[in-house]
Amino acid sequence: MDVTPIPLGSWPTPLEPAPRLAAALGLDELWIKRDDLTGLGGGGNKVRKLQYTCAEAVRAGATRLVTTGAAQSNHARLTAAAAARLGLGCTLVLRGEPPATVRGNLILDELAGASVVWAGTDPLDEVAAAQDGYVIPFGGTSPVSARGYVDCAQELLTQLPDLATVVVALGSGGTMAGLVAHLGPHRVYGVDTGALPDPRATVGALLDGMGVKADPAELQIDEAHVGAGYAALTDPVRSALVLAARTEGLFLDPTYTGRALAGLRATPPDGKVVFLHSGGLPGLFGHPALG
Repeated sequence: MDVTPIPLGSWPTPLEPAPRLAAALGLDELWIKRDDLTGLGGGGNKVRKLQYTCAEAVRAGATRLVTTGAAQSNHARLTAAAAARLGLGCTLVLRGEPPATVRGNLILDELAGASVVWAGTDPLDEVAAAQDGYVIPFGGTSPVSARGYVDCAQELLTQLPDLATVVVALGSGGTMAGLVAHLGPHRVYGVDTGALPDPRATVGALLDGMGVKADPAELQIDEAHVGAGYAALTDPVRSALVLAARTEGLFLDPTYTGRALAGLRATPPDGKVVFLHSGGLPGLFGHPALG
């Protein structure tokens, strides 16, 4: 089914050189794809996906969006912002219990007018299905929404035609799947964040749903930086946050881009490397280890 995306962001996002960070990592050449500057609601990679999922929702006659995530979900924050932009209601089903202090993305969810339902230990999908509204899947990821990162890959090839590797955080899988669909598995290096039980199978299934034939065994996925789990901050990730800030004035988040940079630092590839900055800065202010 063809879906025409609803414009929600500012495109193309910049591609910036990072020579001091490249030198610190031992790379020949490093570029930062600034998908933290997508415009809507504080920016981030989810905007590209929401252009497609919101188009599906509007076509279905939705008046309210419903989605799920962790307490500091960037996807939840941007779904709330997209709903506000489109004049729709928004319900966010978040894992766990209400925190004693509202911080980070939760402040922005509230500002955008979203209603928050705390799921406790109940399955998020079941709680979301019980809400009134159009349900956008976890992370906004589906074979349709992953096309947003086919769009990004096309931008990248216009900006840097001879790029060798794109390094990206692997959360719900759609960002990596879209990049692989257009660039191929050998030019995309995903760093697992611990959001999925089997990231390789998930990315493979997304590619299959997009009609792209790819062997999941060929996907480049680094699973060495999950640590104690999705919400945990590891020492290599903390070090990566400091390195990016002190070489390029580039602020990363502890769950996604911090892990991606830790993975790049541990396994630096040859050639022209693109680091996809997928956003997430508000989560930095809500992370328990950094509060």
